[in-house]
Amino acid sequence: MHESLEKIEHHIINKVRELRLSKGISQTSLSHSIGKGTTFISDIEAPSKKAKYNVIHLNLIAKALNCSPKDFWPEKPL
Repeated sequence: MHESLEKIEHHIINKVRELRLSKGISQTSLSHSIGKGTTFISDIEAPSKKAKYNVIHLNLIAKALNCSPKDFWPEKPL
């Protein structure tokens, strides 16, 4: 992920990726399931990009992955 992102942003992006992969869902499939373009998730997960999620994205992703938005956040502040 882009070095200009904050630690919390890296954590959330990694957690979404981890949960997505554990459920066998592709980047494209998750992008489409939240009403975004084909490369939305891949742009966020790409190390060279500054793209990141907002709270609306995280809520939609939680619905798509059948989990809680809290599952993306660390237990303690970073």
